[in-house]
Amino acid sequence: MERTRIAIYDTTLRDGAQQEGISLSVADKLRIVKALDKIGIAYVEGGWPGMGPKDSEFFTKAGELSLVNAQLCAFGATAKPHVPAASDPQVAALAGCCAPQVTLVAKADETHVQKALHTDLSENLRMVADTVAFLCSQGKQVMVDLEHCFDSLHRSDYALRVADTALRNGAHTVIACDTNGGTLPGQIFAHTKALVERFGDAVGIHAHNDSGCANANAVVAVEAGARQVQVTANGYGERTGNSNLFTTIANLELKMGCKTLADPTRLADLTHLSHRISEITNISPFARDPYVGASAFTHKGGLHASAMKVDPALYQHVNPEQVGNSRRMLVSEMSGRALVEMKAAELGIPATDPTLLRKVTNAVKEREARGYTYDAADASFALLVRYLQGNLPHYFEVESWHAQVLALAPNTATPGGRTRAKAEVSLTAGGAQVIRSCAGNGPVNALDHAFSGALAQFYPTVQKLKLIDFKVRILDEDHGSDATVRVLLEAAGPTGTWTTVGVGTDLIEASWEALADSYIYGLLEEGISPLE
Repeated sequence: MERTRIAIYDTTLRDGAQQEGISLSVADKLRIVKALDKIGIAYVEGGWPGMGPKDSEFFTKAGELSLVNAQLCAFGATAKPHVPAASDPQVAALAGCCAPQVTLVAKADETHVQKALHTDLSENLRMVADTVAFLCSQGKQVMVDLEHCFDSLHRSDYALRVADTALRNGAHTVIACDTNGGTLPGQIFAHTKALVERFGDAVGIHAHNDSGCANANAVVAVEAGARQVQVTANGYGERTGNSNLFTTIANLELKMGCKTLADPTRLADLTHLSHRISEITNISPFARDPYVGASAFTHKGGLHASAMKVDPALYQHVNPEQVGNSRRMLVSEMSGRALVEMKAAELGIPATDPTLLRKVTNAVKEREARGYTYDAADASFALLVRYLQGNLPHYFEVESWHAQVLALAPNTATPGGRTRAKAEVSLTAGGAQVIRSCAGNGPVNALDHAFSGALAQFYPTVQKLKLIDFKVRILDEDHGSDATVRVLLEAAGPTGTWTTVGVGTDLIEASWEALADSYIYGLLEEGISPLE
């Protein structure tokens, strides 16, 4: 049976870019277009020609792209009231741009026609008819966004009249827009079905997420017969965003059997593309995003782990590899032996002995009661398992370490005076001792320099390892300055990144523990043997 074809229309570069904190350069926009084309998106909206230097430059350069799957779309509005489309400069910019497709926004709600456009309902219909017909005469393929469509359909048939006018004058698709994002799925289904009964396959959906229903509204609109879905990467958009490109594609492909991509094998690129666009927009990926988030297939409960040893599908609604993601197991005080065994295997440590599993499980629970966390510190968990197995390499012996902050002479340019941090570390390995002192930008940084410098005397590979992130959390805030603190330290080396944890009533003490675990794990990952 042939799968239903749903045209995915991406509006990240225009509607998505209206999100607070997003500002895309022309180079950014071109990179996103190429990435979306590669994965097989049908339509990519580039912006509004003539509305500013950036959009004008984009459409000049986008004309040089050799797109394989996607058609480039330009966005604009109908001609102004009482102005012929052929005389409207904004419409002329649409006609003259490189995009073969033009998407016009048209008022589809009586209230907006009268209060926003300051014109009457018949003039608005004339504007739609004239603008669509003119752009078609200029060789453009035209789609019309029915702005506030669902608000209108609650009250009258005016949105139907606007849609009918657009299609009769040459538009090939009309898109029902839930512009304010307040329509619920049942209403979306009913109104979309009414549109489809009248206009057939020429109906699309554009949903905003103000009521938290944008992704659901996209699905029910397709169930009602819509054949185009407008989305943004990672759900970007003004206010609370739009239907999420990745959630929508995965739902339509994996749950409804629809065809959304030119090449179905590209479904496995969804997670990578989500993260790639996050890099371009400089917005951190949301770990809990469906399908593509880092936590989308992450399991922490012991009951889940026991069941998933039998069949992963018992607690996963799809195979994560289908969307390019992967399963992760988190170890915590909620873990049972099954989860500990699966997590150890994930980290490449065979651990099947029941006695060992019981020891590890009990150790995790006892240590988490003291403030440790292993669901975010895989490296420290791996070291704990190896220690309890009795096969943790002994790379060095710590003779002593200390860090201090020295107050310098006051400086009027720096309120409160200046400080300088110093640290000293004494280590022995292979029968030799090294003492290293270093300054740093704060006591932890100084301690890291001294520690790594001393270790490098024995294990030069340490020079390839570096600290890349450092997080501190106060665990019992009511204790004031003597509260227990937890440090999570992320490090990187040639083999990848890892996270370790340290806990103590002193920030430097907790940092030292996390640093020591980090360097031991890094040496293990590099396959370094301890000195005799």
